[in-house]
Amino acid sequence: MYPTAIPIKKLIVSSFQESLQMLDKKAFQTRKRRSSPMTSNGGFAIHRQAETEALEIGHAAEIFQSTLQNLHKKLKQRYKRDVTERGLLTWEHVELIAELSGCPPPVHPAICQYSHLSKYRSITGMCNNRYNPLWGAANTPLVRWLPPHYEDGLRQPKGWNRGRLYNGFELPMPKKVSRNIMESSRKCTDDTYSHMLVEWGQYIDHDITLTPQSPGKPGDDCLNTCKNIYPCFPIQEHDNLSSTKICMPFNRSLPACFNGFRPDISQALQQQQMNAISSFIDGSVVYGSSPKVNNFLRDLHGHNGKLTVNDHFKDSKGRPYLAFEESLQSVCLHHEETLACFCAGDSRVNEGLPLASLHILWLRQHNQIAETLKHLNGHWNGETIYEETRKIIGALHQIITMRDYIPKIIGKEFFDNYIGPYEGYDPTVDPSASNVFATAAFRFGHAAISPIVRRLNESYQEHESFPSLLLHETFFRPWRIFKEGGIDPILRGAIGTEAAAIHSNKLLANELTERLVVLAIPQQMDLASLNLQRGRDHGLQGYNDWREFCGIERIGTLEQFKRVVSDASVAEKILQLYKHPDNIDVWLGGLVETFLPGSRTGSVFACLIAKQMKALRDGDRFWWEADGMFSQPQKDELIKVSLAKIICDNTDIKEVPPDAFIFGKYPSDYISCDDLPEVNLEAWREEEREDLKRCGSPGQIENGDYELLSASGKLVALYSCYHGFKLMGDALIVCEGNQWSDKLPHCEDMCDI
Repeated sequence: MYPTAIPIKKLIVSSFQESLQMLDKKAFQTRKRRSSPMTSNGGFAIHRQAETEALEIGHAAEIFQSTLQNLHKKLKQRYKRDVTERGLLTWEHVELIAELSGCPPPVHPAICQYSHLSKYRSITGMCNNRYNPLWGAANTPLVRWLPPHYEDGLRQPKGWNRGRLYNGFELPMPKKVSRNIMESSRKCTDDTYSHMLVEWGQYIDHDITLTPQSPGKPGDDCLNTCKNIYPCFPIQEHDNLSSTKICMPFNRSLPACFNGFRPDISQALQQQQMNAISSFIDGSVVYGSSPKVNNFLRDLHGHNGKLTVNDHFKDSKGRPYLAFEESLQSVCLHHEETLACFCAGDSRVNEGLPLASLHILWLRQHNQIAETLKHLNGHWNGETIYEETRKIIGALHQIITMRDYIPKIIGKEFFDNYIGPYEGYDPTVDPSASNVFATAAFRFGHAAISPIVRRLNESYQEHESFPSLLLHETFFRPWRIFKEGGIDPILRGAIGTEAAAIHSNKLLANELTERLVVLAIPQQMDLASLNLQRGRDHGLQGYNDWREFCGIERIGTLEQFKRVVSDASVAEKILQLYKHPDNIDVWLGGLVETFLPGSRTGSVFACLIAKQMKALRDGDRFWWEADGMFSQPQKDELIKVSLAKIICDNTDIKEVPPDAFIFGKYPSDYISCDDLPEVNLEAWREEEREDLKRCGSPGQIENGDYELLSASGKLVALYSCYHGFKLMGDALIVCEGNQWSDKLPHCEDMCDI
C-alpha cells in the first residue's frame, strides 16, 4: 500500500535547496560571459552565443530539472513512487518548482494591452499572438511535434546509459556512423542551383532558431572528460570498452523553462530545449531578438532610422561594413593583429565569409531604404523610419524565402499541396520553431556545403588577387572581407558556382567531418557526429516515428529501406550499423532518402520543412500578406524583389543571373543589373496628417522615442524607452483639438530605480 499523504511541498523545497548547492547560482549570475562555443543549430563553424537573458532563463531551467531529479530520487527511495506518475504532482507543484528555480512567471495576455495599436512586431516576438503572447517569442521552448524519447523519461539523452538496448541493440556511436556512412573525400556538383541556395539556407535558419549550449556550473570542464556528467555528453571515438578512451567534447543544449499555460504536466516535467531568438522570419538576423542587441545595432543618436556601421573600414566605394563587437575577448583573430568580430542581429555572423557577406548586404539595404524613406517623409521621426524600414526588410526576407527558396528545397508540387496559397493570419496556429526542424530537418543543408569557398572576379573567373579558400580557412576570419576585396568576390562565388550535390554515398565533405573549427576546443571536430549527438541530446524520436508522423509507411525490412534510399549499398550499411530500422536517427534517415521530384529533400524532410514553414507563415500576425500590413500598391512593389537585385544595389556587381539561386553559365545566362525590376519606395510616401499639423510633434524624450498611431479615430503617440530604461508616466498621449492631452513621460535608468 502507498502512503496516502506524501509531503510533496516539503520534498520540493529540500530538493531545490540541494540543487542550489550543486549549481551555485550566485557564481553563474556574476559570470557575464557568452555561452559555451559548442554546436547547436544549423551552422558549420561553431560558436553559439546567447544573450545574458537566455543564459539566466536556461540556468533557471537547469535548477528546475535538477530539483526534479532530486525529487524523483526522494520519492523512489522513501515512497516507491515515480515523479511522472499521473496525479502525483499538480500544476501548483510544478509552478512552485518553477518559481523557486527562478523561471519567469507565466505571461498573461494582458501584457499585450497596446499590441493591437502598434503596426510593428516586437523585437522579441512577444505578443505576435495576443492570446498566446509567447508563441514564437525568443527564449521559449522549441515545440514538440512528437514527445521526446529520454532514457529516464525526463532528460537523459539516447545513448546516455552505456549498454542500454533499443529493440535489442545498442545505438551505434555517432562517430562510427560518420566514419562509415557520412564522410566523403569529394563532393559532386549540382548544375541546377548555385551555391547561394546553400548560403541562404544557413542565413535564414539563423533567422528562425538558435539553441545555446549549457555552460554548466563553475568547475564543469567538458573539454577534459569522457564521462556523461551533465552538462557533458562527450562523443566517444570507439565503441570498444577495452580501448583507450578518446572522445570529442560536447555540451548539452541549454534547457528551457516551461511556458506556464501548458495543458500537459508530463511535457512540463520533461526537459525541453530553448530557442533563444524569435521563431518568425522577421529579419532578426539583422536586428536581433532582444532590446539590448537591437539598441546596440541602431544609430539611436542620429534619429535617422539607420543601423550603426563600422567606424574603421569601408569598401573601395565607401559602402559600410558591420560594426565590430565591443567585447574585449574577441575570437576573430588575424595572424598579424587582433581584430574584433563583426556584430549583427545574430551572433553566428562570423562563422563563414558568405554568411557574413549576406549580413553586410542587408545592413546596407536597411540603411539605403531608411535614407529614401527619410527623404520621402520628412515629417517621420527616427523611430517611424526605423520601424517602417525593418517592416520592409522583414517582408523581403519572407518573400525571398517562401517564394524563391522553399519551393526549390521541397519541390514545387509538394509546396503547392502542403503549404499552398496564403489564406490569412490564423491565431490558432503556433508559429514556434519545432525541435525536429531545428535539430534535424533544416540541417539537410550540411550535406550541400562545399569544401571550397569560391572568390570570383568581374568575369566570374577565379579572382587574380584573392583566390578561393578551403572552408576551414574562412571560419571566424571577417578580416578577409575588409582586407581582401570586400564582399563582391565572395557573393560572385556564391551565385557563380554550382551548389554541391547531396548524394547518399557522398554526404559531408571531409572539411566538415575532419577539419571543423570549433572555437575554444583544441582539436578538430566532426559536424556529422555533432548533429547525430545533438538529436540524441534533444531526445528526438527515430526516423521511422517521423515517417509515421508524416503519414508515410514505416520501414520494416532492408528491401523496404532500399526502395527509399537512392543508393542500395548505403541502405545496407545503415542497417548493418543500426541493426533495426526503428533505431535510425532521423537526421541520417531523412538525409539519405531519394529526393522528391524537383526538390533537394526526401519525403520526411519535405514534410517537416513544409509543416514548419506553413506554421511560420500562417501563425504570424505580421506576415507581409496579412490584412493591414501593407497597402496594395506597396505589396505590388514588394513582390518585385529579388536577391539578385539586392546584391546589385549594394555592391559593384553589374551582371547577375535573374534568380540568384539558379546556376547559369557566364555570360550567356546573366543579365545586366539595370534589367532587373526595382522596388519603388514612392508607394511609402505619406502625406502629413491634418491632426499632426494641428498638434505638432508630440516631442522627443531622452533615452526613448514614440510611435504615432490611430486609436478610435484619434492620433495617439505611444512612447517607449530604450533598453536599460523604464518608462515613467503614461505611455499614451492623445492629439485633442490642437494640442497633446498630457505631459510627456520620461525614461529613468533602471540602475537608479
